Amino acid sequence: MKRFFKSIGYIFISIIAIVFILLVILFEKDIPREQLKPKYTNASSHFMPLMGMQIHYRDEGISNDSLPLILLHGMSSSLNTWDSVVLFLKDKKRLVSIDLPAFGLTGPNPENEYNFAYYNKFLDSILNNLHISSCIIAGNSLGGAIAWEYTSTHSNVAKLILIDAAGYPSKNAKGSLGFKIASTPVINNLLLYITPKSLVRKSLEGIYFDKTRVTDAQVERFHDVAISEGNRKAALTIFKKGFEHEPEKINSITTPTLIIWGEKDGVIPVDNGYLFEKNIKGSKLEVLKNVGHVPMEEAPKKVADLIASFIQ
Repeated sequence: MKRFFKSIGYIFISIIAIVFILLVILFEKDIPREQLKPKYTNASSHFMPLMGMQIHYRDEGISNDSLPLILLHGMSSSLNTWDSVVLFLKDKKRLVSIDLPAFGLTGPNPENEYNFAYYNKFLDSILNNLHISSCIIAGNSLGGAIAWEYTSTHSNVAKLILIDAAGYPSKNAKGSLGFKIASTPVINNLLLYITPKSLVRKSLEGIYFDKTRVTDAQVERFHDVAISEGNRKAALTIFKKGFEHEPEKINSITTPTLIIWGEKDGVIPVDNGYLFEKNIKGSKLEVLKNVGHVPMEEAPKKVADLIASFIQ
């Protein structure tokens, strides 16, 4: 028995040593946001002082459009997820894409608090500051959940667009490797220090159906933004605490709603798209074949055409 416990001790020490070595080899410190701004901003980028943050957003398209399209990205993403769709729609609409608090070049909020009440307050504030009294909101994944939650309690949303939106439990989902690790207790704390590009690539391949569409430039962008100062801690806070979804609120939505879903979504299966269509009266579901969790990246022209038809 004494020999057994001695062996267990050796194994435990070996594991600690391996973890320590991995931390030394793979450790990456946060990148200051100021260092990333020249790389990931363009002529349409703006920074708005709001709620203790500098909010990164882009305001593009028809400037005098009285019903702008607000674009919300998903978990661990950024406003860049909409770049291709914006190119197709900018001659038709005013488009405001936003790096949500906790992500992109906006980064964490001072309170380190992330829930629907917070994001509702945030959307109210940014829309007021942009003098937008009425809008159309489109959201993907977590951004979709924020979009329908806001719509369910606000009357200033004229139309709603949900793209592979969170909100219902995801059954039989394969998921993304990065999301799985981030949701695993204890191990997920390593992501505060280790975020290798190989993990980022594998995670991106998990949200696409056509893995060949994942490029080196895309991997670099997701990696850079992920380790922007404070973003890893903020994202981990969200994974650990989660969001208190209230799916019954979805039933109360009467706003004209377009639902777009990737047929091959392995993160939030297409069955959830049918649930949204069933529970939002008058909504319309469009399922895109051979497309994964981010249709606006994998099939931007199809998504832009569906949006253009819906908003006109």
